[in-house]
Amino acid sequence: MSQASVDPASVARRAAVGLALGVVVLAASFVVPPLLGWDVDARSDMLGVPPTHGYLDVKVAPATVVAVLLAVAGVWRAEALARTLAWRRLLVVSYVVALVWMLALALVDGWSGLTRVMTNDHEYLITAREVTDVPATLRAYVDRIPSSHPDNLPTHLAGHPPGALLFFVALVRVGLGGDLAAALAVVAVAASIPAATLVTLRRLGLDDGARTAAPFLVLGPAAVYLAVSADAVFTATAAWGLAALAASATSRSRAGLVGWGVLAGLLLGWCVMSSYGLPLLGLPCLAVLWLARRWSPLPVAAAAALAVVLGFAALGFAWWDAYPVLVDRYWDGIAATRPAAYWTWGNLGALLVSGGPLLAAGVAVAARRHAGEARVLSVLALAAVAAVLVADLSRMSKAEVERIWLPFVPWLTLSLALLPPGWRRWGLALQVGTALLVQHLLYTSW
Repeated sequence: MSQASVDPASVARRAAVGLALGVVVLAASFVVPPLLGWDVDARSDMLGVPPTHGYLDVKVAPATVVAVLLAVAGVWRAEALARTLAWRRLLVVSYVVALVWMLALALVDGWSGLTRVMTNDHEYLITAREVTDVPATLRAYVDRIPSSHPDNLPTHLAGHPPGALLFFVALVRVGLGGDLAAALAVVAVAASIPAATLVTLRRLGLDDGARTAAPFLVLGPAAVYLAVSADAVFTATAAWGLAALAASATSRSRAGLVGWGVLAGLLLGWCVMSSYGLPLLGLPCLAVLWLARRWSPLPVAAAAALAVVLGFAALGFAWWDAYPVLVDRYWDGIAATRPAAYWTWGNLGALLVSGGPLLAAGVAVAARRHAGEARVLSVLALAAVAAVLVADLSRMSKAEVERIWLPFVPWLTLSLALLPPGWRRWGLALQVGTALLVQHLLYTSW
């Protein structure tokens, strides 16, 4: 990435300051609650390790060997491979390595590392198996959100629009409704996130920048939470939606603009119908169009996304009716006992757990002025920063953001490609080390 006017020493200082501040926030988010005896309600069983939604659980397993070997190999060879592989081969390798990385980390907990989410009655799969009439389920959905309803929806279903549930209903209908089968399907989808992000960069004209970002996208600590939360599916859907939008904005034909734009809208519209926080993907979408210098895909994609939302409304679930009901349930429940005085900044600590502490250095560097490929990386990363800040200040994301904010993590991770070359190998080591520590020291709820 050519930046002839950039002073490398200045960039390194900015990165060092950002990393130092990130480490302070991360450490404080863990230390302050126990130090002050502050109950921040990280988990209902009071055994939590805030800012994460998990508890201390030290373990090793045969899968540890695979995870460590992959981490060492990645730190040693990933950057060189990313620079020398042919583009299509790089996409394939990124998918395979991401898949193995997620599976190796999850299996440190044994097979339950993959299946325990699927057997949790607060999650989606158990309810999905019981759905026999989708339109009837959608018509009753809003009424069942309040906790006072005699047949109220489980926690995660009540907290999300029904698109999330319907993904698992689809898995059941095609014969992938078993605990392990559904878990593997989620991981298979999640492993495509790095490739989708790289495709977006390629369509925006990046080669060197995309290759620099690839190891961080593939071997990040977010893998701990991507396997096997439903938010991994949202993240992949969002990533491919942005890739389709970039394809639309850079297409040389009218048919390509419309076709890719419609696909982008359908995918991003499905995101909106899967998580109430994902309308914030509009910020990265605008960044993609601005970088491509072409706004004509916007009405096409917006119309397709609106068609998804209105289609759900026609079947009985109106997003605009459901959201206020969800807000009431949220504030009548656990949100009232999670102090904003902690979680407003504790959330950022949780983000630095799933995104890795190096994100703080990357964002600090992204915030300066850039040109060329670096400008593309910077704008996409800062758009994700803006989305996260809006989510944080909304106070609708208090805790659990190591999972909830996963759709923004790939775009935040692009900032790591802006770090000085001398930072990249040890920076990747810091990221994979974070993943190994989190997986081996904590029981994560997803």
